[in-house]
Amino acid sequence: MSISAFAPQTNFNTKNAMASSTLSDLIKVRKESIRESLCDFENEEHRIENVLRINGVQYINDSKSVNVNATHYALDGIKTSTVWILGGVDKGNDYEQLLPLVNEKVKAIICLGYNNQKIIDVFGNIVEFMIETINIEEAVSIAYRLTEDGESVLFSPACASYDLFKNYEDRGKQFKEAVRQL
Repeated sequence: MSISAFAPQTNFNTKNAMASSTLSDLIKVRKESIRESLCDFENEEHRIENVLRINGVQYINDSKSVNVNATHYALDGIKTSTVWILGGVDKGNDYEQLLPLVNEKVKAIICLGYNNQKIIDVFGNIVEFMIETINIEEAVSIAYRLTEDGESVLFSPACASYDLFKNYEDRGKQFKEAVRQL
């Protein structure tokens, strides 16, 4: 089966699909059943979730990314120029791991949270535009104004959510609602 034929179009999901299909084959699951499952696959809510496409811009909810590693996979899967919304409660993150992806894909960063200094220190000289906010609606509105047809807005915080939100689910739902209000 060609990788382009199945639904999860990120490197992260491709690796997971390969492992799952190998294990399924070992326990004698029919190949057609494996193929159907991979073609119908949908990410769980708040994990690299396509929310809406507005004026040719894809809005992606990855609120479940509460660490740098999870955000790495989200950024790695993006194929377009991106406005990245991140921030929250830093848990000792090493953001420098993301520098190659940010250099390649991110045109602007919107910091969402009360303490963004570490993010600013790492990425401040890398992207052309960086702004801080503590309001999800404002973050989405700024992203809307910064993007053009064919680009993406990725909400992948790389941090815990409890500075501004109840949890990552609440954070993701508020992001999706802000996008719907555009």
